[in-house]
Amino acid sequence: MTRRDPFSEIEELLERMGREFEELGGTLDTPGAPGLPGARNVKVDVIEDDESITVVADLPGFEEGDIDVELREDALSIAAAREEENEVESAGDDDADDSDVRYHRRERRSRSVSRRIPLAEPVERDGASASYENGVLTVTLPKRSESSDGHSIDVS
Repeated sequence: MTRRDPFSEIEELLERMGREFEELGGTLDTPGAPGLPGARNVKVDVIEDDESITVVADLPGFEEGDIDVELREDALSIAAAREEENEVESAGDDDADDSDVRYHRRERRSRSVSRRIPLAEPVERDGASASYENGVLTVTLPKRSESSDGHSIDVS
């Protein structure tokens, strides 16, 4: 007879709900909303000066290749995904081949986060740059100059 673990069942339910919200394009990052696993929980700072808009995003635990950054007309999209493994208890020698190893419990899941940041000003796509260091993504978007955006027409 196997013992049920209600806490792991609740955690699985919350993860499943988070994935459903992601698939539907919803967000759980409204003020006061609970931080559910798998929810869109990328914390960002958006900094603007005269020349550029800089977005700094916390993405701890991800590798550079796990991160996708996309610039659209009026928003910056950041997404990251990776597979997690968590070994709880295993029997067997470390030197034994895989066929001799039995897992008593092994949890695998994927983790993904995303965030869409609306941009208040038009930016130059060609001058955009991104860097990732110590779990922090920094995206710098130079503002579009007024002269390249259009042309003024005098009204008489």
